[in-house]
Amino acid sequence: MTSWTESLLDRFISHADIAESHDIVIQAPADIVFAVAENFDLQSIPIVRAIFWLRAKLFRTRPPSRTWPSGLVAETMALGWSVLAYRPRRELVMGAVTQPWVGDVKFRPIPWDEFADFTEPDFVKIVWTLEAEPLNAGLTRFRTRTRVEATDDPARKKFRRYWRLFGLGIRLIRWSGNRAIRREAERRASAGISRQMELSKGRHQ
Repeated sequence: MTSWTESLLDRFISHADIAESHDIVIQAPADIVFAVAENFDLQSIPIVRAIFWLRAKLFRTRPPSRTWPSGLVAETMALGWSVLAYRPRRELVMGAVTQPWVGDVKFRPIPWDEFADFTEPDFVKIVWTLEAEPLNAGLTRFRTRTRVEATDDPARKKFRRYWRLFGLGIRLIRWSGNRAIRREAERRASAGISRQMELSKGRHQ
């Protein structure tokens, strides 16, 4: 599965200026983990809201609105991200082009078959993933990867300055999000096991 995702990432961004990978092992089936990740409300985490608030203050803009559809994938698509590749219940690759150093940041969707060739000056291309790798029936490695590639040197310099300021906060969002997804997936898996035990007990009474 990893080679499938890596080959896709190489297709969309082969020479990344920034490449990050964060993974965590979760005691839950891969189907549950992926469903939780797809629909997770990232802004339900206080520290994530605080980071978004701080960015808005530094750029003198408004904090993100909460009127978007609920769930990570739905919210990011409402912002302008698009699905570049998808394998149901296992892997998702999202992408957009943007200028994150601008206060009121906008994300522009690019069709999957045009993404790699996008070269409009003064932009960065960003892809990120959700991946649920089954280790066994009840154990999953969840991973999210991010790659960023600038379309020219001016954009690269602007992004590097931005990353020096906000890179730590972005990593903290990934770290916090992964652990929150683990808690919810393990809670759902535990609830499912308890329910199955109750049903089995009832059948044998």
